[in-house]
Amino acid sequence: MSPKRWKKLIKSDCPEREKFPQEWKNKTPLQRLCMMRALRPDRMNYAIAAFIEEKLGAKYVEARTVEFSKSFEEASPSTPIFFILSPGVNPLKDVEDLGKKLGVTLGNGNFHNVSLGQGQEVVAEQAMDTAAGQGHWVVLQNIHLVKKWLPALEKKLEHYSQGSHPDYRVFMSAEPAATPAAHIIPQGILESSIKITNEPPTGMQANLHKALDNFNQEALEMCSKEAEFKAILFSLCYFHAVVAERRKFGPQGWNKIYPFNVGDLNISVSVLYNYLEANSKVPWEDLRYLFGEIMYGGHITDDWDRRLCISYLEELMQPELVDGELTLAPGFPAPPNTDYIGYHAYIDEMMPPESPYLYGLHPNAEIGFLTTTSENLFRTVFEMQPRDAGASGGATVTPEEKVKQIVDEILEKLPDDFNMLEIMNKVEERTPYVIVAFQECERMNYLTGEMKRSLKELDLGLKGELTITGDMEELQNALFLDQVPRIWTQRAYPSLQGLSAWFADLLLRLRELETWSTDFVLPSSVWLSGFFNPQSFLTAIMQSTARKNELPLDKMCLQCDVTKKHKEDFSSAPREGAYVHGLFMEGARWDIQQGIIMESRLKELFPTMPVVNIRAITQDKQDMRNMYECPVYKTRTRGPTYVWTFNLKSKDKPAKWTLAGVALLLQV
Repeated sequence: MSPKRWKKLIKSDCPEREKFPQEWKNKTPLQRLCMMRALRPDRMNYAIAAFIEEKLGAKYVEARTVEFSKSFEEASPSTPIFFILSPGVNPLKDVEDLGKKLGVTLGNGNFHNVSLGQGQEVVAEQAMDTAAGQGHWVVLQNIHLVKKWLPALEKKLEHYSQGSHPDYRVFMSAEPAATPAAHIIPQGILESSIKITNEPPTGMQANLHKALDNFNQEALEMCSKEAEFKAILFSLCYFHAVVAERRKFGPQGWNKIYPFNVGDLNISVSVLYNYLEANSKVPWEDLRYLFGEIMYGGHITDDWDRRLCISYLEELMQPELVDGELTLAPGFPAPPNTDYIGYHAYIDEMMPPESPYLYGLHPNAEIGFLTTTSENLFRTVFEMQPRDAGASGGATVTPEEKVKQIVDEILEKLPDDFNMLEIMNKVEERTPYVIVAFQECERMNYLTGEMKRSLKELDLGLKGELTITGDMEELQNALFLDQVPRIWTQRAYPSLQGLSAWFADLLLRLRELETWSTDFVLPSSVWLSGFFNPQSFLTAIMQSTARKNELPLDKMCLQCDVTKKHKEDFSSAPREGAYVHGLFMEGARWDIQQGIIMESRLKELFPTMPVVNIRAITQDKQDMRNMYECPVYKTRTRGPTYVWTFNLKSKDKPAKWTLAGVALLLQV
């Protein structure tokens, strides 16, 4: 079996390039891919790229961008250039640079740049009229913002495509639509133009070079406090590169995606220059506030993301930076005072290899985001499968039969609805906990009722007793692809699971509710993840304590004491509050012995938390020393699934865990 060789393969950084042990090394490339998917799903994108390279050649996997001047050669008065915008990329710079070489600039009056938005349509039309007659260039930025004007633009482009000055050129840019339904750019515009998309640079090194490329030697020398200005400018470039590139780690990077761009960096540097010229000392506090709350923070709409942004600036903008004693990331000290070329050379020589450490994240963050990427790839491949029975060649089960089996299985396993009248009559006093149980039973009825109704309807449709409607077809497709149907998710709780796992989880939630609603005794440990609305249960803990001790509810908060045991070790609920289980930590782990947050272990992505005793205390008794305020989310998508904040003990300063994207999750 040679377990050592297998272990080495599993632990390898690039397992897709390793040879399999013993007779496995003679397997076909496709069989090796199947093995890799079972052993290391996070490496599948790389493994598939290697497979394509082996079968078709390297040119299919190399991402080389075509020089803009080459694309421009194919443009003409009837063939505009259309830029599909990517975050962090400014295509206008390419147009301006080429224009300078060819003598087309704003200064010469033959370059028109219109950023579209309210009232700019007239300006754009005038620019096109002038340009078509005199052979100028017109840049129309962000045309996706003026939906109503686009048909008029299409007509105008068509009108000037013949009989215009031979040097007349049009460049347009628009953001890609998020969903197929949101496509608004007229087909005519897209068909007639050369479409260009520039992916932003990847990796910290490329991003840091690109940020620094916005400046030059002159810019570095413009400030009277030259040493301070240069040190802070370099740190700002690092900050810019980090916030832009952190996006790739998904919700563990940022809860939402923000359009941070070069404009934010340029204006921050102008602010830096003005503030250094106007003050005798470096106003660190003011600079952090301006960069973090206004220039970059202006894009941010999520409180946790704002906290992350400020934490980065607190780490990167401090007096030690100017003395050259600060490290911008592990193994990457701030550079000594040098010139423009020197800074670029410093990045090449000193920057550690690309890894999550450069962002303050743990290497596990990369495994998580790579696994998600490969899951998306396989979901897309799966959705492209032929559905009709004839196409799958010798299939024993038709898609209809497969769906019929799923319908029967779900209907058979779903229990009867909760009898709300009977349940309510069991209770003498409606305590906060009892009300939570009622609400959860009602919500469960609302979901399972719709599941039964839609499945019975589809069953009749499959038997030919009802006409198949659009909704029934959508349900049938979802069941076939092991996805949770949309009409169910609208009534359910957030979840990222496929249908089989989701249904197994639903049955566990039902069983938990059945047990609780038989006698309404608070379970010895409550499965917090099993609720539609976990917030209502946590609020009930505060309500109970406030009523019992006659305290005002708005002065209460929750105290979280992490125990050293798991749910099996508890036989009754605590005197105060409740024991809860079902929490997982992402980005770090809980050390049971020391009772603090610690660095994750490699490849342990979501370690389980021990049981937590949650009780209510008055806000004045809250002790925030050595505490990390840890957000709790329902799923890995974070953002809108936020539940509560639990304060957890930490020996390290809280900023470390903020940068590492540490959170508690109710479902993984």
